[in-house]
Parts: sequence; structure tokens; C-alpha cells
Amino acid sequence: MRIFTAALATETNTFSPICIDRRDFEASLYAPPGKHPATPTLCTAPITVGRKVTAEMGWTLIEGTAAWADPAGLVNRLAYEGLRDEILDQLRAALPVDAVVLGLHGAMVADGYLDPEGDFLSRIREIVGPEVLVCAELDPHSHLTEKRVAAADFFVVFKEFPHTDFVDRAEDLWRIAVDTLEGRVKPEMAVFDCRMIDVFPTSKEPMRSFVDKLMAIEASDAEVLSLSVIHGFMAGDVPELGTKTIAVTNGQPDKAARLARELGLELYSKRGTFRVAEINEKEAVSRAMAASSRPVVIADMWDNPGGGTAGDATVVLAELMARGATNVAIGTIWDPIAVQICAAAGEGAEIPLRFGAKSAPGTGNPIDAIVQVVRVVPDAAMRFGESFAEFGPAAHIRFNGIDVILNTVRVQSYDPSLFTAMGIDPTTKDILVIKSTNHFYAAFSKIASDILYCSAGTPYPNNPATNPYRRARKDIWPMIENAHGTEAA
Repeated sequence: MRIFTAALATETNTFSPICIDRRDFEASLYAPPGKHPATPTLCTAPITVGRKVTAEMGWTLIEGTAAWADPAGLVNRLAYEGLRDEILDQLRAALPVDAVVLGLHGAMVADGYLDPEGDFLSRIREIVGPEVLVCAELDPHSHLTEKRVAAADFFVVFKEFPHTDFVDRAEDLWRIAVDTLEGRVKPEMAVFDCRMIDVFPTSKEPMRSFVDKLMAIEASDAEVLSLSVIHGFMAGDVPELGTKTIAVTNGQPDKAARLARELGLELYSKRGTFRVAEINEKEAVSRAMAASSRPVVIADMWDNPGGGTAGDATVVLAELMARGATNVAIGTIWDPIAVQICAAAGEGAEIPLRFGAKSAPGTGNPIDAIVQVVRVVPDAAMRFGESFAEFGPAAHIRFNGIDVILNTVRVQSYDPSLFTAMGIDPTTKDILVIKSTNHFYAAFSKIASDILYCSAGTPYPNNPATNPYRRARKDIWPMIENAHGTEAA
């Protein structure tokens, strides 16, 4: 067997002022054929898992380019078309192939392309023809369009949020692909439109039990190859916005359709109950300062670079300063210019510095302070599962009992190693402020005495009922109250 694999991924917040060009892919991950590292990034696990699987099978794996850019706004047209065509040319050169196994995100939007993944998959299908297996792993925070479903044989989606299972799901993807190629199964995929958009953290109920139910069905029914939920991505203003359920069965399309519908209606029946309780910055700081055990983690959840924001909001920091909080560490505030100023001053220098809140309205005001430059790291990185996420060049500054990490590469706060990489022991701090919606939970919950989800300012469009959509559909919850009528009762 000859299998072609590649990855092309980013997540587009269409409201973000920060646009993506090819340099952003090259800064995050650009790996030409055979150059992908041994450890996967979030959307490239099909490549590293594929190496292992094909080696065990004695098959030939032809690797195409892997490209990932950290989430932001609109993708430059030339950047998307250039990377797309690079991979398509590699696929043409690899022909004939028996399968194409891809790593995608699913929430990319490019200039001139509201559905880049649909465009990409359709072109792949045109190249390989109708008989060749085409499948992909997706991030649940994506848009599942009819065009993508028509072009692929099946999708497998991360089940967990935080996304701790992207390698496990890549293994599922390859297991189904191998069984298909060896004639043991015939995947039949069905999709159900839940007619809703919500946030589904699997670290709490009711989504925890729902995901456990999906895995229990897969384990108990041999004819069910995979069950998935596309959460949707509310910051993507696209026509097919919304939550979808996917069922993949062995040669049973009616069963797949029934399962997808039943599970989708179950999700819909629980609409509005999934999101964590959110508090504003004043309550978050009050509760953190009054806590009897430490450290307390304040998640500045909507200033999340993993959702395409800049990560430079200062609303929580300003509240901490106004309240006289000390023994606090902030990780991070994105400000490449401030990092350059700190690097020029050098470690140990005391300088006047203005930083933060430069990207957009709703992020607070820039902070002016006399700061000490504690540490400058040219290539700072934190752990994310088995891999690493870069956030440097970076600077650690200190003033009035507050430590702040300034970063150049936008990335959300995945792991406490964010702080240790800059010389800060997070376990000795009273309060930690991080920028992440929920990906932080798996690692930070191990050291936190309490976690406070803070909605501060307006850096992110987090209310679908009021977001200023121009293209997204308006016939789903919460834009309307009952999108399914009596069917969901």
C-alpha cells in the first residue's frame, strides 16, 4: 500500500485584527516532506502516527508538507493557495496512492475562501478519483461543511476539550483506514446538524458524561467505527457555523444516520448548560486575594490566543494593580516591541516600559510602569502534552510584586512550564493569571488550589446571540430559541 499524508491547519477568528501570512506558518510549524519532527503538534498527529503504522504494516508512507499557524485572523490568499498547491503537487508526484490521510483543523478562513478545507479536500478528491480512500482528523472547534463531507470518506475528531487526545484520535483514524484498505470494514459516515453553537468543555458535566457515552458505544458495538462532535467555532463568521455530530459505521448508513441524529438531539436538549460559570475581573481578583490556599489560577478565558486573539489584554492585570495584589505572576501578555526593548536593556536593568493592550478595543489600556528586566529568553517554549509550544523571544519583568511574561509568539497558556521557562516557580505564587479558555485545565489543575474562569473585557466574540455576524446562519440556537421545534422535546 502507498499512503500519502500531509497537514494544513490553522484556526481563524474572523473578528481578529491579526492576519496570517506564510511567515506565521513558518514561525509556528512549516515542515517540508520528511522534515516533520518525531513529536506531533495539535493537528499533525496523523503524520507521526502514520510513520509507526505504515512501518509495522510494511507499507510506503509518502509525506507531504505539514504546516500549522497559531490561531489569528484572516489567512492571506497567497499563503493559503501556495501551501495548498505545494501539497497538491506533492500528491500528484506520489501517484498512484491507495489512501490520503490528512491532519486538518477545520476552522480556517482565507481571503477569497470561506471554506478552505472544503476547497482543499475537493481538489484532493479530483486528483485521486472516487475509489481512493480520503480521510482526515479534525479539531472539534471547526466548521463541518457539506463540501468537506462530500469529498471525504470519513472524519475522526478530537473528543476532549482540552485537546489531550489528538494522538489517540489519530490512532483511531489510522485504525479505520487500515481496516478499510484491508477489506475488513466499509466506512459509512453520517452527519447531523444540531442547529446550535455552544462551548463544550469536557473537564466538567454534562459534556464529560456525553463523551464517556460516545466512547462506551464505540467500545461495545463493533459496527460503530467512530463517533464525534464538531463543537463549532463561534468566532468564525461563516455560512455553515454550528455544532454537528458524526457517526461512522461499518457498512450501515441507516445506523450511522440514526446514531448521529439521536446524539445530536441529546446535545441540543442540554443547550445552555455546558459552559463553565464565568465571573468578571473584579470578582475574580476578590476571590483570588481572599483565598486561604495557593496558588489560585485566574483564567483570562476570552483573551485566548488559541482562539485567535492577540493575548495582550490588560484588564485583569489592571484590576490586580488597583487592588494592591502582590506575589502574582501573569503569563502572558503579547507585546513584541516591549520584548525588544527589554532585550536591548538587558537582564537586571530597570526601565520605564509601556506594554499591552495594543491590538484592539476591549482589551484594556496599556500599562505604564518602572520595571526590572529579570530575564530575557530568545527561544522560550512550554510543554503541551508530548510536544512543545514556542512563545519566545520573551521577557520576564517585575514591578510592585507582580511578575509578567511578555511574549513575541502568540500562544495560549497550556502548561505551568510557561512560568518555569522564564525562571518563575508557579507553585510559590499566590495568584497565577493565564490566557486560555480551557486547554490549560489538564496541566494547571494539578497545581491550582482553585481555578476561576474570568470573562474580562471584550477581546473575543463569546456570545453568539449578539455577535455581529455578517455571514453566519441565524436559524440556530441561541440566535433563536427552539431551532428543532417539537423534534427536540
